Amino acid sequence: MRHLGGDNEVVHDDAVEWRYSSWSTIYRALLDDFGTDHHHLGEFCAGFDQDADGVTLRFVSGRTETADLVVFADGITSTARRRLFPDLVRHYSGYVGWRGTVPEGEVSEETRRLLGEALTYSVAPGTHIVLYPIPGPDGEIEEGRRLLNYVWYRNVPDGPRLHELTTDLRGFECPVSVHPGQVQQRFVDEMRSAAAAQLAPAAAETVIRTRQPYMQVVFDTRIPAMADGRVAVIGDAAFAARPHAAAGTAKAADDAWTLYEHLRASDGDIPTALKHWEPAQLRLGNQLIDRVARMGHRSQVEGTWTPGDPDLRFGLYGPGV
Repeated sequence: MRHLGGDNEVVHDDAVEWRYSSWSTIYRALLDDFGTDHHHLGEFCAGFDQDADGVTLRFVSGRTETADLVVFADGITSTARRRLFPDLVRHYSGYVGWRGTVPEGEVSEETRRLLGEALTYSVAPGTHIVLYPIPGPDGEIEEGRRLLNYVWYRNVPDGPRLHELTTDLRGFECPVSVHPGQVQQRFVDEMRSAAAAQLAPAAAETVIRTRQPYMQVVFDTRIPAMADGRVAVIGDAAFAARPHAAAGTAKAADDAWTLYEHLRASDGDIPTALKHWEPAQLRLGNQLIDRVARMGHRSQVEGTWTPGDPDLRFGLYGPGV
């Protein structure tokens, strides 16, 4: 874990063992393992109903399916969360995350050396960026063929400024993220200029060389329940936490593994299994959001983030969790 100073000097280096991947690599591996006989691409569940005996799902294609158990793992814009809790609101953090990737071969040798084998931070007042290597577009992991990935957190007040920033080139407001190639060019130009002024040169070079940066609105979502009858909601569909702890995938896996254990021990009583499974996962989700909110406040508001601070490390079970 590396922190860079304003002139690319290494102000903190902490030996750790972390592994990084990319969603495309993970998706390919999971699909290869699971196969396509029971994994249906191109479907979107728009609604559902349930009774004591089962759940009926309705898809935008016109397809319907029934099941004894439905597990919604459909991410931060979850259909299930909106259906079960229509009045639930997201809590905006006060900042957005600029994101992007750059092939290692397109940055300078110094930048490649500093960023290639580390999780690297560059911190300035009211902002910070984290960078790390991930596999290339086709899963390449050889040095020089990987991608440098980053998230750069920048404060943006709620209201007109945020609404304008999140309006894409089509004129549609995007309350969750503005996709690559859809960010207004004036905001991309300003972001690149700010990178050169605020970030360590290696971080700034990575940002500036990004061909199509995109932008994520950073918010937290808490869900009051993860089980309803024969329906379970897991992962980001339940608790959507800021990325600071890099724990969203671990939390989703914990939700799934523990759900499996409760179902296996349930003797076929699915609603009871879900109710027994739910309390511990609700505690875990709330604890994670408490932690990332504290991390974000320290880095983006208080400015008390110091290199090597153990309270700002990655992981699902951080200090106080």
